Order: sequence, then structure tokens, then C-alpha cells
Amino acid sequence: MNVINVQNLQKSFGLRTLFSGASFAVDEGEKVGIIGVNGSGKSTLLRIVAGVEGTEGGVIALQRGARMGYLTQEPEFAPGETIRTAVAAGNRELQAVLTEYHAMTAKLSAEGGDADRWLARQGELSSRIDALGGWEWEHRVETVLTRLGVTGFDRPVEGLSGGERKRVALARVLLARPELLLLDEPTNHLDADTTLWLEEHLLDYPGALLLITHDRYFLDRVVSRMIEVEGSVLHSFPGGYTEYLEAKAERTERLAVEEGKRAKLIEQELAWVKRSPSARTGKQQARINRLGTLQSDQQAKRLPERDAAEFQFGDPPRLGRTVLNLHSVSKSFGDRVLIRDFSAILQAGERVGIIGPNGAGKTTLLRIILGEEPPTEGEVELGRNTKIAYFDQRREELDPEKSIYEAASDEDWVMLGEQRIHLRSYLERFLFPPAVQQQKVRSLSGGEISRVLLARLFLQDANLLILDEPTNDLDLVTLRVLESVLTDFPGCVLLVTHDRFFLDKIATRLLVFEGGGVVHSHAGGYELYRRLKEQSESARVQQEEEKKQRASPAAPAARSRSSASRKLSYREQRELEGMEAAIMEAEARKEEISAQLADPVLYADTPEDVARVSAAFRAAEAEVEALYARWAELEEVRGAG
Repeated sequence: MNVINVQNLQKSFGLRTLFSGASFAVDEGEKVGIIGVNGSGKSTLLRIVAGVEGTEGGVIALQRGARMGYLTQEPEFAPGETIRTAVAAGNRELQAVLTEYHAMTAKLSAEGGDADRWLARQGELSSRIDALGGWEWEHRVETVLTRLGVTGFDRPVEGLSGGERKRVALARVLLARPELLLLDEPTNHLDADTTLWLEEHLLDYPGALLLITHDRYFLDRVVSRMIEVEGSVLHSFPGGYTEYLEAKAERTERLAVEEGKRAKLIEQELAWVKRSPSARTGKQQARINRLGTLQSDQQAKRLPERDAAEFQFGDPPRLGRTVLNLHSVSKSFGDRVLIRDFSAILQAGERVGIIGPNGAGKTTLLRIILGEEPPTEGEVELGRNTKIAYFDQRREELDPEKSIYEAASDEDWVMLGEQRIHLRSYLERFLFPPAVQQQKVRSLSGGEISRVLLARLFLQDANLLILDEPTNDLDLVTLRVLESVLTDFPGCVLLVTHDRFFLDKIATRLLVFEGGGVVHSHAGGYELYRRLKEQSESARVQQEEEKKQRASPAAPAARSRSSASRKLSYREQRELEGMEAAIMEAEARKEEISAQLADPVLYADTPEDVARVSAAFRAAEAEVEALYARWAELEEVRGAG
């Protein structure tokens, strides 16, 4: 049964039609992801469904008695609210019942009055609180807030950062447990571990979910259907992000074939019209009418227009032998230690991802490297030829009162390597047509601001890119383009991001903030790090179990039976199903890099190129070993279960 049904939706902004006859439905318990390029109308669609924004037509039918919970990109709170009261506001029914229950208790404690009636009402309220899970409410509030990285529950909401406000709002809507969840970019401002927790929470969530996110791993693991907003219509694809890509490729190929056939038919008809006599019979006029129909169909069914920015770097200065060295760097703020005695060497060609919990010190490390923040101890050594370009997640370098054109560059003509082009043409590559280049920065969306910052970044003559959360607010198409550009960038990249898919595509190494000032270096991308971490944690737990078993002779048999009865979780089952393909892909990558190492041509290049390929081979080798170990572990659990 549908929890919500949307039919024939009509929505426009001025002359622009956002939706024309759009229809879709969400079943009870179904998890649906919404994707599309920036500005296609995804957030508007969610606002319409939530009843926050109106339409010019259409019907939205919500199942009788069903509740909706809506997480916006920019959540709002009532004045004077604390974190605790803000979260409680998400379940107003429970709060009202609890308030009345406590009022009945107070009346019963006083003498006199209609005690029998109050006692009966208290019993009714107690049953309702039990049905709403109210007796465990405080515990659940603190648990969810803690898992989302929020502490100090009695702090006022007004003093929170944008990321903390978003996490408090997420806790509020999750704890309300509505029958339909509407989440707009819930993974923004979440670190990787918290995102994993949210995935598991939503997989187990009994209600339906309508979700906007650019986190591709999240889409693959949580949703069972994708809706793409394209033009003014909606396209539905079964499965997660991977299945969407496969179906999208098939659809694009099919459209291309149809377009080719239509173009050939139009060409034939046009040739006939040109050579036919001026006098038209009824049959000839029918052929002319047919030509008009074909041309109209071609216009209506043309392939989608270019919707991805065209990022391009010039040729960066050649890196020297020393790129960036960190010598025993420490950083403290009072008693709080963010970085303790950390040393690292960045080699030519490396693309290093930085991950860790919010507030662990990732951005602080970048500011130390940039010279904006002095280390408490240690030294930062930059190579003589190292030139840095910086992408700031705070976007402070953009003047909100400037136009897009003015914010992108101080010059009318810009250089991309040896190519000299006008700034107006350059901005068109970033999806800013001339008609909108005079628009003020303050009026731009988050994704548009990110594109302006990237346009500025790529004009800089740099060979070391330092990027702080560059993936926030970018659509999936733009993310794929950015991944490709950074992978081909001949210099070095140092970036902070919570996008695990992005890290797996481009990172050759990770710097992981473990907490307490500890920073570790790990070869490879996020998935390899996660698997190694899980293996390490599993080994630690096993060692503790063995230690307990040795201390208690009666325990081994019971523990053995418990271990044998364990079954694979849903996530582990999906992981096991894809393990063979993952191993084959990792083996192929290892063989490809091995062939590069065996090629004498490599050793005619610079030592930095040899070091880069060698490091890539070590990472690929470690990934293969980790995948085999994980496969064996999952098979053992499945066999035992």
C-alpha cells in the first residue's frame, strides 16, 4: 500500500517549468533515493511533498493517519530552545501525553478531588506513553544524539555551528519515527563512522524513506529504488546507485539509437521535399506533415543537454624532490590535544585523503600547512617549487556582494596552460551561462558556490591542491567529473572529505584522525581502511574472548555455541555477495600496476613517478590481501550459521 501518492505535479518558477505532470508513489517501508543535477528541483520536490511549498497543480495523497518527518538542508529552531528541547519538539504528541501524565500524578498526590477519574485517566495516558515508547524516551534521545556526535544536551541551539544544527535536526526527525521520512542531504556534516551508523539505522527503520543525497555508497546500501529528476519529468530506476548507473547507460544507448534512426528518417524526408514539384497532392502533403511530426519528435525527445561542468587545469609547475614534509607537528588548544607528534612526507603524485570525526583537527592540520595556524610544536617544510591552491569549506574568500563574474577572477582573460580564453567563456564551462554571470554570490545555492570556488581554484598556477570538503553540495554528475580531473592531475592533492566513494576513486593514501591527537597513515582508499579496521577490531574482540575463556573453564563451550549460531547481518550478506567481483577488480588493478613496474619506460621518467607507481602497487597488494581475509571471515560466519 502507498504511504504517499503524487499525481500530475505542476510547478514553475517564472518562465521555467520545474515539473510538468510528474507522478510517483512510495510504498509502506520503501526506501527511495532522489538524484539529479544541481538546480533540477530535488529539494523543491521534497518541500512540495512536505507541504512547505505550493504547486500550480497536481494531487498529493498521504495515507490516512500517516505522519511525515522532514529534514531540510537549513533547519530552523524556535528561539530559546536547547538541544534537548529542540529534539523533544519532534515528537509533540509524546510530549503532550507526558505533560498530562505528570499533571495527573501531581493531582493524585494532592488530597481531595476526583481521584477515581484521575486514576483512570492516568492509566489511559500510561498505555499511550507505552505505545509511543515514551518510558525510554530520554535514553533514546541521548543515544541518538551521541551517535550523531552531539554532546552538551542543554546547550542553546543558537550557539551551535551549522553542522551541529543539522545533526540536531536529524536527531529530532529520526526520534519522531514518522511513517514517512523526508531527508534532504542528511549525510552532510557527518563523518564516515556516523554515516555508517545512519545507514544501519535507516536499513532497520520500519517506515518509508524519501532521500536526497550525493553519497553513492549510502544510496547503494540503503535505497531500493532511485528517482532521477531530469528536465521536468521523473524517471524511476529499481535498485541502488550501481543498478541506476547500469539502467541509465542502457537508456542513454537506446535513446542514441532512436535519435540516429529519427535523424536518418528526417534526412530522407527532407531530401524528398527538396526535389518534389511545387504542386502538392494530398499524399505529398501527408509526407510533408510527417516531416513536421518527425522534427517535433526530435525536438521533444532529444538527448539531455550537457549538464556537467567541464573542469580543466593548466599545466602546473613541476614539483621538486621535496613537496611537503611535516616534522613532529603537534597542536593543542589549552588542555585539548588535536595533533600529537605527527610526521609525514608527501610524495609527488600522491592524492591523500584526510578523515576522522568532526572536530578532531582535520581542518586545523590544513591551516597549519597553509601557515594560517602555527603548530604548538614541530615544523612544516614546503618544497621550493611547491605552489598551493586552497579550497575553503567555509567559503570565506567569496564576497557575497560580488557577481559570479567578479568573484571568479580579477582578469577578463584567463590562461589555462598555453590557452588564453575569455572569462565569460571559461565560466560557461562551469555551467554559468552569460545571462547569469552577473548574479550575486549571495543568491547562489551551495552547489553553485562550490562551482565558483572550483573555477577560481583551477585558474591558480598550483601543483599542490589542498581541498577542504570540496564535495559538499555537488551533484553526482559534477562529482564524477571532479574525480576524473583530480585523478589525472599531475601534481599532489591533499583533501578533507566525508565522501567515502570519492576517497575510493581518487585517494592513494589516507591520514586518519583516531582521536586524542593520534593521526595514522593508511595506504589505499576508504573501503580498504574500513576492512582492515574491522579485522583489527574483530581480532581484538577475539583476543578478549579467549582471555575470558582461559579465566573461566566453563565458558568455552557456551561461547562456541554462541559463535556458531551467529548469522550474517544484512550488510554483511550484501558485502559477501559483492566480494568476488571486488577481488577480481582489485586483482586486475594490481596486475595493471605490476605491468607498469615491469615496463622499462617507467624508469626513464623521474624518481617521483617510480615512487608513485611503487606506492600504488603496495596499496593494491594490501587491498587484495585484505579482501581475501575478509572473504574468508564472512564465509566462516555463513558456514557456522
